[in-house]
Amino acid sequence: MKKILTALVVATGLLLTGCSNVDTALTVGDTKITTAELQANVDILLAERTKVDTSQMQLENGETLLRNQLNFRLLLATFSEIAKELDIQITSSEIAGRRTEVIEQVGGEEALPGALVSASIAPEYLDGYLRALLITQKLGEAYSQAGGAEADIQARIQELFVEKVDELKIKVSPRYGKWDPTTGTIIAAVAASDAVTPSNE
Repeated sequence: MKKILTALVVATGLLLTGCSNVDTALTVGDTKITTAELQANVDILLAERTKVDTSQMQLENGETLLRNQLNFRLLLATFSEIAKELDIQITSSEIAGRRTEVIEQVGGEEALPGALVSASIAPEYLDGYLRALLITQKLGEAYSQAGGAEADIQARIQELFVEKVDELKIKVSPRYGKWDPTTGTIIAAVAASDAVTPSNE
């Protein structure tokens, strides 16, 4: 699952400025992620880790985990806006079907919590994650039906993502980092000693 999510992370040419509201970690269009929401998201992930065996997992912590979650929310929000613009409909039955597929892939319902922990996906965002996967799948199908080469699908999806990011005017609070167009991720900008950190770190 984590490899699939990583494939959704695409580079943009934007340089993001800090949010004027100190309580906002990230804004993307009309979507705002507050520091409280970010903290709650991280706390949920940390709580989930206590329920499974993580001894063989390479898990992110501290500021890296915070940035991971900002990137995750950024991806969900941006692909949601792309779907809205292109009138891509994702039904609850499609999400349920993809969820069933994922459960089978990870080895059953009992293995799902561990898979989510390994992928740093809070249970409450699983449906959003699956929705993003379905959106990219439909984007690829539409491109193929229009005569596009299969080898170019990922590049085209990246172009659409970049266009939407540019339109939405995304801003990242400098407390958590800055947007790096070369890696397509939020990276550390300064020592964020006053940033929200996992409560049990």
